This record gives sequence, structure tokens and C-alpha cells, in this order.
Amino acid sequence: MEAAVRLWVKTEPFLVGALPAPPPARLGPHYLRKMAAYARARAAEGCFPRLSWPRWRHIACGKLQLGRGLAWLYFELFHSLLRPDPPRSLEWAEAEAACTGPDELEQERSKAGAPSRAGRCGESPAHPNASFSPLLDTLQFLLFLYIQQVNKVSLRRSLIGEEWPSPRTKSPSLTGKSASENKNWSDQDHCAFVQSHLSDMLELLLEPEQLTASSHSTHSSLVSYEAVCALSFLIEGSVSKSRTVHPLHELALWQPCHGQNGYSKVSRAFSFPKLESWLRSCLTTNPFGMTACLKSGKKLAWAQQVEGTTRRAKIACNTRVVPEVFSMVIMSQVYKQTLAKSSDTLVGAHVRIHRCNESFIYLLSPLRSVTIEKCRNSTFILGPVQASVHVHSCDNVKVIVVCHRLCLSSTSGCTFYILTPTQPLILLGNEAVSFAPFHTHYPMLEDHMAQVGLATLPNYWDSPMLVCKESGDRSVFRLLPPSDFYTFVIPFEMEGDTTETPGGLPHVYQKALSQREQKVQIWQKTVKEAGLTKDQRKQFQMLVENKFYQWLVQTGNRQQLDSLVPPAVGSKQAAG
Repeated sequence: MEAAVRLWVKTEPFLVGALPAPPPARLGPHYLRKMAAYARARAAEGCFPRLSWPRWRHIACGKLQLGRGLAWLYFELFHSLLRPDPPRSLEWAEAEAACTGPDELEQERSKAGAPSRAGRCGESPAHPNASFSPLLDTLQFLLFLYIQQVNKVSLRRSLIGEEWPSPRTKSPSLTGKSASENKNWSDQDHCAFVQSHLSDMLELLLEPEQLTASSHSTHSSLVSYEAVCALSFLIEGSVSKSRTVHPLHELALWQPCHGQNGYSKVSRAFSFPKLESWLRSCLTTNPFGMTACLKSGKKLAWAQQVEGTTRRAKIACNTRVVPEVFSMVIMSQVYKQTLAKSSDTLVGAHVRIHRCNESFIYLLSPLRSVTIEKCRNSTFILGPVQASVHVHSCDNVKVIVVCHRLCLSSTSGCTFYILTPTQPLILLGNEAVSFAPFHTHYPMLEDHMAQVGLATLPNYWDSPMLVCKESGDRSVFRLLPPSDFYTFVIPFEMEGDTTETPGGLPHVYQKALSQREQKVQIWQKTVKEAGLTKDQRKQFQMLVENKFYQWLVQTGNRQQLDSLVPPAVGSKQAAG
């Protein structure tokens, strides 16, 4: 019996690489075909097979009419998918932080470099040791730009009720299905997107002589091996039920598949119609995606029940079954609970936090990405995030994190205490957003930052980027006034060397804290010098404690303190 090949669409390009917003019209398929032809015609100028930042800037700004900031965003966003090793990321951060102005920064970004060996066909540019290089794989970058269409709003689908083109979709409760689901997380949507657009994407990779005058394929068109290597950016698979994951181009060269995918050893190319048919027949649901995680992933019991609440928190993890795939942790419906975890299960994981309410969640491990959606009245303290934090459809939440990138969509009344080397992205539907400097620490924080390649400089916490035209109103955000700023104490003991906030605080915020501390010292001195008797001191202490208790209840902080009390003897957490 002949072994069968199973193919699936990778999660990472969509989850981390697809900007969670409708793409500019000029990034549609028609313009990307023009870009492909333009790049190939100017190979000698640094457009193909590797694309330099100056050439992409020229194409994006001069041909596609994108702003320079948006052009760099897509260029750098694609690079973040290549998982450069942390020391290289720290080197780049140091070089960028040393720049004294926009012109010098642009020069640093434009420095010519030799193509990385990790980018050659057969050596995927997603290799963990790929260094920061101003040269990107052109064909893969075209595919990356194409998949931005996954978040394009379809008027036809909105008319039949499948989606509604509203920038802000409110969810009135913790139950029920929203009209606007997160496509970046849905492996079923990823597979459907690739199946629907496979012909277009293959045509985008064809050499000019394989295309008609209207840039379409013919029955005799041939797909080069290099093009299939580029498609490995989106597709991988395995043979039969093997747990070994292979990139698409390796499976496509497997001898038993040649009859089906039309590979010729003479031309080193594939028949377009046969390859397309083979890909469609082999594509299936990602066995390591969200669907599989929810269906058969390990169930975890991390959240502690608070007296009087219903224990309904759902937490699942698809433990790292193969080294090539990041693990996933999905938690939902944590209600009036405190969840605190630092474990190997979280290290390098994609985390989705969904429909949590009135809770405090501490995930103190280095993470790959975090999505927080449809949460309310909650605080999230996260370990360093190597790729992105996306907050969507949340009300009155606080997020405290060191991360490579922060994206906001459809949020209201949320505050973000952040340290980030990229501009926070304000997408559609946000209101009353507050930004503040990162203001806490835990003993392993700096070690965890080094593991994911995040430094204290540069730090763009106070320079958000309004990405969509509809989000162009700068009044949607503010910088938190120093008078409202307080440091945050993580109330857990851990091993480690970090004893203060990495990078310190901006002067105005540090000054506000010092003035507040000075007032406390003056108050303590006043009480000490008041000459109270023993009974008066006791009565005064009771009065202060009562006022403090009232404040705890009024502000909701009593719940936070109560939820930190260890569980009763006999209750156990699941391992992990």
C-alpha cells in the first residue's frame, strides 16, 4: 500500500504574520502580480530573488502608494516570522537604539547585506538562526503580502450574515458566538483561504514566460522548484501518520508523488495543473492547530476557584509533540479568579486568552505570541513575548508586558503598560486607550527577555501608529498622566536576579512616584510626632484599617488579594 502525503497550512504565518485588519486596496492580487513582474525585471537592482529594504520602500511608496511607516511595518513584520536568534535581535536593537534621528535610522535599515544562507531553496528562511538581514526572499514576501487578504471584509459575506463589516463588534456576555471571529487563530479559515486562493498564489510565483499577457497560467505552465520552496512558507506536511514534519518542497520531491504533482527531473519543475490538483487533494486540517488543541489537547487546571464562583475555566494545551511546531495554550472563561503560572508548558507557546472576566492572569514565562479577546475588567501580566500581543474586543482591561509588537482592535477603556521596540499598532474600533511605561519586574524577567531577544532600548511605548484610515483620530489614545501612575508588584516568590524594572522609568513618572513617596514619609512623621497615647494609637490604627478596607472593596482590590490566598489543603492543580 502506497504511503499517503498529508499537507496542512502552517499556523504561524497567519497567526503572527497576518495583520489583524483589512489590508490596503493596493495590496490586492492585481497589484501583487504587477509587483512580481516588476521585481523579476529588476533583479539586478536588488529586487529578486532577494528584496532589499530600499527597493521595497521604492515599490511600496512609489508604486503601491503606501506610507513609509506602513511599508516598514510589513517589511519588519515579515522578518519577525523568520525567528532570528536572540543575540542577533539584541544586536539589531542596540544598533537601532544608537541612531540619533530618523535619517540615521533609515541609513541603518538600508545597509546592504549579503543574502543569508538560510534563505536558499532547501534551507528555509524560517530557520531559527537566520540573522537580521536587509534582504528578504522575494517570492515568500509576495505570499506574505497576499495572505493579508485573510482579514479583508467581504461585502458579499456580510450581506448573507457570515460577517459584518463593522470596526467594533461588541459581545454583551461571556456566552454566545460573536459575528466576528478571529481568523488569525482559525486553522479552518487558514486552510479555506489557501484552497480558495491557491491558483492565484501559484500564478504569483510563476516565471514571466509561464504566464499569459494577462498574467495568468496556461495548461502547459511549469512551476519552478524555487516557487515550491517559497510555498513552503505556508505549507508543510508529513508522510502517512508519521510525526515527522517536512516542508512542502521536500515532500513534493518524494518519488511516489511525481506522477501526481507532475514533477520532471529534466526541467526541475512541476506541471501547474497537476501540482495544483495534488496540493488540493492533500490539504487537510492542521493537526497542531487550534481545532486539534481544543479537541484532543491536554486539559489543564491552573485557575484557582474563588469561593462563591462557578468553576468553569477551560484551559487546554497541545504539548510540543514535534520540535518544529510551537505549542498552543488556550484559556477561556476564567471568571473572578487569579491564574498564575511559570512553566515549560508556556515557554515559546502561542497563547489565546478568551472571554475572561474580573480576573488576574499572570503568565510569567517567555512566550511566542499572545491574543487576548472578548475579555473585561481583568489584568494580564505576561512574560516577554517574542512576536506579538493582539488585544481585540476587550473592555477595561490592563495589560502589562514586554513584547516585540502590540496590536489593538475594538478595545474600550484599556490601559497598556508596555516596553516594546516597535510602535504599538492602533487598528480599527478603539476608544479611550491609555499607554504607560512598563512598571514591574519578577526575578527571571531579564533572563526571559534575553531568551526571546528583547532589550530595554529602543522603547516606543509612547509612540503608537494609527494604521487604518478609520483609526486616524489621535484622540482615541492618551499617555497615562503621571498622577495616575503606580508601580505594580508581582506577589510571587521566584528564583532569579532581576530586582527592578528593566530600563527604569521615564523621568516624569519616576518624579511622580518620588513625590508620592515623600508625602507618605511626611504623613508617617506627622503621626509619629503627634504624641498619641497607646489607646489613641490603637483607635487611630483601627480607623485607618477601616478606611483601607472600604477602599479595597470600592476599587475591587479585595478580590485580587482574596484570590491570592493559597487553595485549601487537598485541592490540587494539574501538572504542566
